[in-house]
Amino acid sequence: MGKCLSCCLEPDASIRPTKRGEIDNKTELSYVVEGNHRRSFESSAAGATSVGQQTNNSNGKHVAGSTTGEKRMFYPRIPPILSGGGGSSGGGGDARRSSHSRDVSDSKIVALYDQYRDANEDAILSEGIERLCQDLEVKPEEFKVLLLAWKFNAETMCRFTRHEFVSGCKSLKVSSIRGIQNKFVDMLQEVQDAEKFKDLYRFTFKFGLDAEVGQRILPTDMAVSLWRLVFSQKEPPILKRWIHFLEKHQNVRGIPLDTWNMFLNFLEAIGDDLSSYDDTEAWPSLFDDFVEYENDQTNQNVHPIDVKSPDDEENGFENF
Repeated sequence: MGKCLSCCLEPDASIRPTKRGEIDNKTELSYVVEGNHRRSFESSAAGATSVGQQTNNSNGKHVAGSTTGEKRMFYPRIPPILSGGGGSSGGGGDARRSSHSRDVSDSKIVALYDQYRDANEDAILSEGIERLCQDLEVKPEEFKVLLLAWKFNAETMCRFTRHEFVSGCKSLKVSSIRGIQNKFVDMLQEVQDAEKFKDLYRFTFKFGLDAEVGQRILPTDMAVSLWRLVFSQKEPPILKRWIHFLEKHQNVRGIPLDTWNMFLNFLEAIGDDLSSYDDTEAWPSLFDDFVEYENDQTNQNVHPIDVKSPDDEENGFENF
């Protein structure tokens, strides 16, 4: 896709400064540009008015005659630079090559998909994903796999459909294992952006649902695992306390979408501790329960996560 190059000739009606060479001190050589043609005039310093007649040589080039009989050849006209592509036939060739490259890329993606596709179903299932992760040199529970599923817009865990895999690879512009591996760095960098991370965070809830049974609420143990995973690169200060609260209260059976999404806003609102929490705002009731539980622990000067066994204190690990 070349860009047009501007013509190297200068615009019309411009006058160049007089050039003086090593010529007779009574003679001046001036160049006047008219359009794309250059003409030479010689005049005597004494004010002579005679000008050498211009003649055309056999090649059509202007030749200026002088009173001394000398003939000076004008600079040859510079041909215009042709635009890239080398003509219509060249452009057509580039288009055909580009189309052929896209075809090759598509076929490579499909061939890569077929390496991991299930023998009985047109999808990559848990066994195929495990082999894919082995080839990518990542663990199935690793954050990078979540990023890949996000880029593939996968509907559910342990499953890539043909459409998800092919369209995802096209979006990433990759058609090989090495290509996917090289993209992990870009994905990790991309989610450093707050808006991109929010998109990944919201995707994670849907990704954890069991779509086959029409699940709409994440089981608490699944939600805990996904919170640990999605925040594995940058853990919020209260995450461990939040997870401890959920594990301590077994009556919390599931996390709905609203609570999942609002937890990200909750983290932004309270900062590193719970001192700025405002219970008059419209937070999910589960957050109120969590803050109340944490305040009770603080008032008792006891935090369950930080409690140490008597054996630890006896062995001098209280400050470890």
